[in-house]
Amino acid sequence: MQQNNNWDTDYEWKSVLLLALGFGLVGLDRWILSSLWPAMSADLGFQPGTVGTLAGLTGITWGIFAIFSGRLADKLGHRKIIISAIILFSLMGGFTGMVQGMVMLVMIRAIMGAAEGSFTAPSFTAVAVASKPERRGLNQGLQQCGFALVGFALAPIIATQLLEAGFHWSIIFWIAAVPGFIVAAFLIKVLKEPQDTMGAKALGVGQEEHKDVKWMSVFSSSNIIVCMIMLMSAMSCVFVMGAMVPVYLTGVLELSPGAMGLVASAVGFGGFFGQFGWPGLSDKFGRKPVCTIGFIGATICVFWFFQTGPSVGALFVSLFLTAFFCLGNVALITGPIATESAPTGLVAASIGIVVGTGEIFGGGVAPAIAGGVANSMGLPSIVWVPVIGVALGIVVSLFLKETAPVKIGAAAPQAVDAIDESGPIA
Repeated sequence: MQQNNNWDTDYEWKSVLLLALGFGLVGLDRWILSSLWPAMSADLGFQPGTVGTLAGLTGITWGIFAIFSGRLADKLGHRKIIISAIILFSLMGGFTGMVQGMVMLVMIRAIMGAAEGSFTAPSFTAVAVASKPERRGLNQGLQQCGFALVGFALAPIIATQLLEAGFHWSIIFWIAAVPGFIVAAFLIKVLKEPQDTMGAKALGVGQEEHKDVKWMSVFSSSNIIVCMIMLMSAMSCVFVMGAMVPVYLTGVLELSPGAMGLVASAVGFGGFFGQFGWPGLSDKFGRKPVCTIGFIGATICVFWFFQTGPSVGALFVSLFLTAFFCLGNVALITGPIATESAPTGLVAASIGIVVGTGEIFGGGVAPAIAGGVANSMGLPSIVWVPVIGVALGIVVSLFLKETAPVKIGAAAPQAVDAIDESGPIA
């Protein structure tokens, strides 16, 4: 086993890699539906805008279960929740290919959202406790960028290429589900409970003396409340674009399925680089200014996207930059800021409440609103849902209190430890 200053780097990189793959498969199983929707709806007679409503339903159940699974993980540990969740959402992804009507589809996607929400907060915390302190932000960004790369970038390409190769949409759902079972098998062998990791004590995760901390103590940090609102703003853009862009590109701009898949993949590639690099920039320049700049950039770029005609290059670039700023902020808010702002013993609960509220509104209500707007006012009108969301984020980010060690004077590798000793930054 490799050691780095007595740190268990072997476990660190194995667990981070597997949990990054797991979160990537969360994105794949969730977002491949959007790219398969034109073929699926043609067979089953569903309306184009209904995909936004389904994305909203998945987001709401994701959010609810993220909130409660985070606190449950703080009390009981990670293994059972994480492994059970990845098996369940993979099953639901495959079962999506077997639906014959809307009622069954709604039930399956709701259960999928619940399983994915249950995976999210505990997996973020599992990465945090596995990571050496000076690599914590990097590793959290690495895990989250898997969602963008696999879910947003590769899912449209996989879906459209398999469709063009002659595979039926029902088979493609099962093809996408299989890797989840493989990752779950590896996690059974590798993943440790938090009290057995080297980083658990520093974060107060899995420690007996912190298990009786009241869940409502999460709200003693004003930054957690600000994070909740900012994440709702960022996710209202990310998930409306993720759900509605494929339908917009084919229905309004009349792109071919192949061109649509290429353009839609920009969300994933832009998000990958944003989630991987944006939190790192905040290590040097501070969380608050980077977050505000991210919302400003997203507002400009999403408006640019909807003003662009059927030019694949221009559409790709504008969507890439929108995702870069938006998903970069998502990683920044749910990773370093939420972790550094969390009360002692409530790291997973804090991440869970931030992710949960962001998902319920940004990933749930906003796509449902966009779907309703598309059905009643036409697809071009959906532009205002993501624009208003990220514009609101600019204002809310001004109320964020800085947590970056470089700005508050704590030694960077021990930023979270210093906050744990003095209480939450609030």
